[in-house]
Amino acid sequence: MHTPVNLQLIGQEIAIAWDDGAETYVTCERLRAASPSAANMGERDILGNQYGGDGPKQFPGVTVLGWEKIGNYAIRFDFSDGHRTGLYSYDYLRALGASP
Repeated sequence: MHTPVNLQLIGQEIAIAWDDGAETYVTCERLRAASPSAANMGERDILGNQYGGDGPKQFPGVTVLGWEKIGNYAIRFDFSDGHRTGLYSYDYLRALGASP
């Protein structure tokens, strides 16, 4: 697992520099829509049934106000719409920046 060494808000994007020299850029809107929180994605029970979550949608104009490192595995972002419950694992963040 690669770890971020620097995060910056540049305009409407979060720029992440990784420990292997790679860089990831993710728009604030995409980051918010991809929140892995239960409120956004729902939760699955032991049988695989999904409960809750309204799924990814669009969040035009949403920006990132700040972030916090969680342990040695994730980042929690504070969004301008009040959302702050998704924990973005480092692997998930890297994948978000790699996919269109």
